[in-house]
Amino acid sequence: MKKNLFIFLILFFCGYSKSDAQYTRYIIKLKNKTGTPFTIANPSQFLSQRAINRRTKYGISISESDLPINPAYIDSIRIAGNVTILNVSKWFNQVCIKTSDAAALTRINAMPFVNSSSAIGARPAGQMIPVNKNLDPYNFPIITPVQQRPLTPADVFNYGLAYNQVHLHNAEFLHNLGFKGEGMQLAIMDAGFLNYSTHSTFDSIRNNNQILGTWDFVANKASVNEEHYHGMQCLSTIAANMPGSFVGTAPKSSFYLFRTEDIGSEYPVEEQNFAAAAERADSLGVDIFSISLGYNTFDNNSFDYTYSNMDGNSTLIARAVNAAVQKGIAVIVAAGNEGNSSWHYITTPGDATDALTVGAVNTSRQPGGFSSFGPNSAGKIKPDVAALGAPAVVANINTGLPTYNNGTSFACPIMAGVTSCLWQAFPEVNNKIIFESLQKSSDQYNNPNNRTGYGIPDVKKAFVALIKKLYSQQIIVENNCTANINWNVKAAANMKFIIERKLPAELNYKAIDSQQINTSFIQHSFSFADDLSALPIGINISYRIKMQIAADPSFYLDSATVNYLQSCQNNALGITIAPNPVLDNLQVIIKRISPVNAVVLIHNNTGQLVFQSVSQSITGTKNISIPLKNFSAAVYIVSVLFDNKTVMTKTILKR
Repeated sequence: MKKNLFIFLILFFCGYSKSDAQYTRYIIKLKNKTGTPFTIANPSQFLSQRAINRRTKYGISISESDLPINPAYIDSIRIAGNVTILNVSKWFNQVCIKTSDAAALTRINAMPFVNSSSAIGARPAGQMIPVNKNLDPYNFPIITPVQQRPLTPADVFNYGLAYNQVHLHNAEFLHNLGFKGEGMQLAIMDAGFLNYSTHSTFDSIRNNNQILGTWDFVANKASVNEEHYHGMQCLSTIAANMPGSFVGTAPKSSFYLFRTEDIGSEYPVEEQNFAAAAERADSLGVDIFSISLGYNTFDNNSFDYTYSNMDGNSTLIARAVNAAVQKGIAVIVAAGNEGNSSWHYITTPGDATDALTVGAVNTSRQPGGFSSFGPNSAGKIKPDVAALGAPAVVANINTGLPTYNNGTSFACPIMAGVTSCLWQAFPEVNNKIIFESLQKSSDQYNNPNNRTGYGIPDVKKAFVALIKKLYSQQIIVENNCTANINWNVKAAANMKFIIERKLPAELNYKAIDSQQINTSFIQHSFSFADDLSALPIGINISYRIKMQIAADPSFYLDSATVNYLQSCQNNALGITIAPNPVLDNLQVIIKRISPVNAVVLIHNNTGQLVFQSVSQSITGTKNISIPLKNFSAAVYIVSVLFDNKTVMTKTILKR
């Protein structure tokens, strides 16, 4: 029986017959949550503030699935006989128990709130002795780390041997801009994290308290430093911080380490373990899951899946993954290593509809022969993307020093770390938009296939796409001989904006202004007034705004053409809205030659009117002072109307 921890572990058990196995683990499905003391109106009873904030930020409703199982139901099941509660799933309203007490099962099934019971796991009487645990497709020696390229002045990390798996996605671009995973929380569900608490690979995350919690859902204990090394190697691809030797894709992220996979046997109880771990991670407020697990066959073939089960929403673990994504979590899943086997296809939860499933490639961007084929059986493109896994640099089992290993198991956390850094930069957008940006940035996006899906993501392209997604601009020709150019964009101190203009008689655009700010990466409003008084009436004027990020190539945010059709000399001398950003009072100064009725309106970013000023028959100079000091810090839209016609709109930032 081939076990689908994606490092090609093959387990052989001595003196064990499946037919003699006694079921000891059961799922008890419940009918309802009637009588639960928890309420949706008081989510802090069962969700952390971080989890509540995620739902609020992304408009996700707290639902009945979030409510814990009625504790009275759990107590009744526990005292039915010789029964141990292993874990529970509130999303699926079911309890996982361990028992060999047939009478207790009978009593449980007779309880009025119980819908059904089903066996999902067994433990044979004799001790199982797994062998060949270290069997990998290739035997790579331990390597002496070397620098893979000359460092540039912009590089904040010397990645050592890991450079290729970082650079394949241009992830050093994010690191150099300051996005290394700070503030992001990842949960890794795996078979164990052997030696993570002692290997120097993880000194940084230990010393900086980046391990937020651990739990073994197989043995119901806190420590996960034992059992198996697979999770430790997966963690190393994200968290390693050994300059000049081995640096991961998000070394400043924080982690929960959960053991859900039982290396000693293969039964669907491990899917239930995952569901329980996923729910705990969600309740804690975790942002991202990295899952290098997969299932298709079991020790008892009556549980085996067929390819038709890989439809994205049939298996328990795929449904748990989809549920987590619907709760706002970015779930990254390994595609599986069945490419050369008779199974051939992705395993579950790699089939999950809402997951970002990752296949493995080599440094030449070619698929690893072992990487599982898609699509899922419902026809959805799987894997979605690909990362380095043929081979990847991981921590050595015994020393923690960098070595090589093969598998989509490692492509998955590499991509999870990349996702962490990208989402850190753009927390305004939800998990699905992050996934979409990664897919659209990939090198096969216009021609996806069943080996690498949309291909290898380029986070530099994804970063630019997200800047453009959050970007807005407005160019209005005013009656005071100016074209007022206003734009709102996310930017930082190392980002510059160049305004370019092209007149009808000109062949090329010419730069007419440049601007930048001295802040961290935030949404910011910019404005520029182009004096048109020297230009002839009746022409079209084209503008575009170029953005330069550090030393990287420039790109254009947007372009527009405006009509300069009427003389501006007869009635208006100007409109000024300042300062921007504003801390206290906003000044709207109107200068007129001929009288006009003026209205100043301020709307918040949801379109709600929050201020209005009406001035009759303005001539000369009118200064309207608007006290914004009591307004919340946010972006606002200021509109000026002359005789009920909008003549100027400007975005301002209240700090």
